[in-house]
Amino acid sequence: MAERGCWLLVDNMRVTVSTVLLAGSAAISTAVAIAMFGNALGSQRTVTYDEIDVGRINVREEDGRLRLVISNQERFPGLLFRGKEHPHPNRKTAGLLFFNEEQTENGGLIFGGRKVDGQVTSGGHLSFDRYEQDQVIQITHEEEGGQQGTQFAVNDYPEGSADPAVWDPADAMPEGPAKVAEMKRLRELYGGKRRLQLARRADGSTRLAVNDAAGRPRLVLEVARDGASAIRFLDESGKIVRTVTQATDR
Repeated sequence: MAERGCWLLVDNMRVTVSTVLLAGSAAISTAVAIAMFGNALGSQRTVTYDEIDVGRINVREEDGRLRLVISNQERFPGLLFRGKEHPHPNRKTAGLLFFNEEQTENGGLIFGGRKVDGQVTSGGHLSFDRYEQDQVIQITHEEEGGQQGTQFAVNDYPEGSADPAVWDPADAMPEGPAKVAEMKRLRELYGGKRRLQLARRADGSTRLAVNDAAGRPRLVLEVARDGASAIRFLDESGKIVRTVTQATDR
């Protein structure tokens, strides 16, 4: 140094060691205070905001298990099964997904609406799943190509687990007849059977269909757009065996 003694040359200024120590002490105190304040904020159980903009919210249990996702279209998750996420090629939407205690999806709400080349494409869908299976309750509205339909449906799914890994090889197949055939085979093995459908159909009619365990309509109540109504009984082949209308009973 230029001269003896406890001096430092900082940016051409002489500063005593005591001054440096005081400044260091103040910096340390400030850092400790910030850390304590941050810890206090981190321990808060409730935080209130007037407004928040996010792309996705994950609701988790204390141990990290995922229970609910609220997401935009870009961040919407695939199919979660026992904590592992699988691709879902048809999910191009925003909405909510529900997960059980084992981090397997068990229902959700999706929605959207836009015009494509002047035509409306819109809809919403709320569903709940059987344990490790697919949708047993569905509420759906769809509008596309100038037509619209709305339905409430109840489905049966088989016992056991429908691991989505079974579908992964078929999903990865190139589009074509082979993929269509494989998808049909998997649906026959693992797919559900429609047991009840209450719908407003694209032609303006309303229809209640009660189906047997194989998903075949056996009792149909229908009101056409013009108000004509009928009750139809069908056999297992789909043949109408009896029709009851306002005017006839045959």
